[in-house]
Amino acid sequence: MHTTVSFDMEPLTTEQMRGVIEPLANRYRSFIIRVDDRYRGYVLITQHKKKAAYGFTGEVTIYLNPEETGKGVGDHALRFIEGIAKELGFHSLIASICAENNASVHIFSRHGYQQVAHYREVGYKFGRWLDIVTYQKLLDV
Repeated sequence: MHTTVSFDMEPLTTEQMRGVIEPLANRYRSFIIRVDDRYRGYVLITQHKKKAAYGFTGEVTIYLNPEETGKGVGDHALRFIEGIAKELGFHSLIASICAENNASVHIFSRHGYQQVAHYREVGYKFGRWLDIVTYQKLLDV
């Protein structure tokens, strides 16, 4: 609500959140991140595009509670979800990030993702236009 980490404009209801994190099919996965029996965020692989030819590419998303950033939780979650993606036979993972989200850009870059796109002014929040950058990692290279 108060950041550009998400382009949501209002808090999601439980049902809306379920629609975000529940996998569309067995091919995809979502996981709650818990540390010391406390909810810290979630990580998931979702469908990148609906056409069958995109079936070996997944969209990876990590959301952490703001107080969890900078503690290594995101690094662990990204390594974990990449391992799951490899087990499921994914070839490529894509991450779409608000261009000003330096923490996310940094973590994906540090894990070998490369910026492959920059979309200018595709979101509007807090009275200003926001860019999206897309990062990609080939898993079996």
